[in-house]
Amino acid sequence: MKEDSIVTIASKFPVRESVDRMASVAESKGFTVFARIDHAANAMHIGMKLRPTQLLIFGNPKVGTVLMLDQQIAGLDLPVKVLAWEDADSQVWVSYDTAASIAKRHDLGVQSEAAITTIEAVLAAVCKAVAIP
Repeated sequence: MKEDSIVTIASKFPVRESVDRMASVAESKGFTVFARIDHAANAMHIGMKLRPTQLLIFGNPKVGTVLMLDQQIAGLDLPVKVLAWEDADSQVWVSYDTAASIAKRHDLGVQSEAAITTIEAVLAAVCKAVAIP
């Protein structure tokens, strides 16, 4: 089932390089990379095979805290995440949940609009760094 709130775009780089490039852009925008989870490596540790899949988790407390001051439960979706993954045809994709969907999910008010706009702009810039034109 496809979620309308999830954006998926094709990447022109392998998964690891896509995540490296996205992390670099996030940091250049003043966001902190909190974690990078290699799901394929974790699967390998338990004897299972998963195509390359990495999750990049990043945020900016000055931005995210605004959302949590509005509706503290928004912290469930913060920091933001981007998943880089390879499909069965070896095409790499990056997927993320839109900031607008986070705002809607948590019924964020007008006081969160600037922060939501900032998050959306950073997500777009991060993904543009790897997107196939």
